[in-house]
Amino acid sequence: MFGLDTTLFILLFLCLFLACAFEFVNGFHDTANAVATVIYTNSLKPTQAVVWSGFMNFLGLLTGGVGVTMSIIGLLPTDLLIDPNVYHSMCMAIAMLGAAILWNLGTWYFGIPASSSHTLIGSIIGIGVGYAVLPENKDGLKTVNWDKVIEIGQALLLSPVFGFAVAIIFMYIMKKSIGNKEIFKEPKKDTPPPMWIRAILFLTCTLVSFFHGRNDGQKGIGLVMLILIAFLPSYFALNTDVDPFKLKAEVATVQTIIAKIDTNALSSTEKESYGKIMKATKGLTAVLEQNALNHTLSTDKKLEIRKDVLAITKHTKKLTESDAVTLSAADKKALKKATSGDKAPFFTLGSTGKGLSSLTDFAPNWVMWMIALSLGLGTMIGWKRIVVTIGEKIGKQHLSYAQGASAELVASITIGLATAYKWPVSTTHVLSSGIAGSMVASKGIKNLQGGTVKNIVMAWVLTLPVTIILSATLFYLLRTIVG
Repeated sequence: MFGLDTTLFILLFLCLFLACAFEFVNGFHDTANAVATVIYTNSLKPTQAVVWSGFMNFLGLLTGGVGVTMSIIGLLPTDLLIDPNVYHSMCMAIAMLGAAILWNLGTWYFGIPASSSHTLIGSIIGIGVGYAVLPENKDGLKTVNWDKVIEIGQALLLSPVFGFAVAIIFMYIMKKSIGNKEIFKEPKKDTPPPMWIRAILFLTCTLVSFFHGRNDGQKGIGLVMLILIAFLPSYFALNTDVDPFKLKAEVATVQTIIAKIDTNALSSTEKESYGKIMKATKGLTAVLEQNALNHTLSTDKKLEIRKDVLAITKHTKKLTESDAVTLSAADKKALKKATSGDKAPFFTLGSTGKGLSSLTDFAPNWVMWMIALSLGLGTMIGWKRIVVTIGEKIGKQHLSYAQGASAELVASITIGLATAYKWPVSTTHVLSSGIAGSMVASKGIKNLQGGTVKNIVMAWVLTLPVTIILSATLFYLLRTIVG
């Protein structure tokens, strides 16, 4: 099937299964954060909460587009992603998935709210690091997309700090503006809160679940797309719904506008980006012209086009954001339209806008449905360990209505904004830090349970380095065996 021999087809199926398993684990690992507040405030019964959260995760993923997905894929070296040796691609997929699932399961077993986002991103960076130390790679660590690593790392590191601080502010505003002090008290056992409080908590749980699906769910889509591009480049290297021969005008636009830039004013790094854009546009034009008569593209040509498009979109963005580049506003707008197209609508399936990026920034609808189901079902199973930690072990007091509402409101806003800007953030750390902030706002820093906070911080600090090392080691060993 698909031109794969039996061994490769089985390995492809195994990798897709592992990707779904990762998203399933992500569901009961991360989404437990969303239901903890409504369960511990008696706003919803556990079964009601996890089923509703699972459904909203499912809906959020299906309407989230693939912006975060492309940020995840952009972490890998382009040469590694389009390796014509399928067995090399197999090593990449198995090492990446194996490292991510092992760490996720380990932290879930011990009830530590670690981040699936950190886990996945660390595993992907580890693949780049493992590739960098292979004898055949002469560029070393330069092959890792460090610009994208820094961009995503900043989002992952700053989001929990933001959640902690804003939760304190929200608690302060609520104390000053709400006269009914019942909202700040410990919920009575087995007694639902007043209807207006219950409605607020239900809404915040819904928003966190929905935005978790829109953000974290896309990471699972990214995993599947990495696997499909690696194993079946002839089918998935380019978006088959877009005709590359109709995008020659966009290539010409990029080439014409970039040529206007005064290269004397550029730094050495910017000159390198300029050179890569001009080389990629020239190469892309040549490929399209050579195949214009029969409109057919071999797998090698598809991979070549993908590589050129990724280079154009990446380096054009870098140059247009540079202060040294003096292009008119109209030229910058034309470049953005030619490369990234218009902004994708809020509710979209499978693609992001138009322009050259429409060739590479996509995911088939069946992939989105598969990951959405995995995430939604995972949410409904195995949630209890993390819920107990969130509800009972971060603060010394029982979670109050106000604390639950403020933490989840902060989390939904943070994750929603991050998704809009295509940043993968950690639902776990945003909500955990929000809970911690709300506890501190009530009775100060002494209201936190030191042991639990220490475990969460340790998981936050260790997840990236551990998964990078684990993934790099697995990849290097597998590549050594495969040859």
